[in-house]
Amino acid sequence: MDEEPVEYILKDFPGTRYYPRFKLTTWHPRGILDEALGEKIIAFIEWEEYIQDAPFDRYTDLSGLTEIRARLDHIIEIARRRRVVREPVKSALFGDNPVRLEVAQIYERLMEGATMIQVRAFDDRKAAGEWLEVPPRILEAPAA
Repeated sequence: MDEEPVEYILKDFPGTRYYPRFKLTTWHPRGILDEALGEKIIAFIEWEEYIQDAPFDRYTDLSGLTEIRARLDHIIEIARRRRVVREPVKSALFGDNPVRLEVAQIYERLMEGATMIQVRAFDDRKAAGEWLEVPPRILEAPAA
């Protein structure tokens, strides 16, 4: 893909951007991912699904996390809650080290067979970009 600038919209949730051309929301959390933050991002996504005119794909980059403090039963509950969406979407999770990747893979496995949402874990941004059909450069973390 070419190197022309890709327009995006900063969203009301820290670390999120929306790319209208690709119908993609990206999230680059930083610091500690705990259950409270997990609930906030799920509420944000559910609100966006409610107000958007069209479905949108999602990309979550876990590389900015310093720690993950989520119990397995909480991750299972989130997956259960997210298994049904109204329209077909893709959700890519990127983990740049074994722990972050394993968390992404656990969520992927929990979402197998979900209605209308495909979840995949990646350790390579380029592969995630190909799967989402977007330029990999828009998946890179924004400068802090």
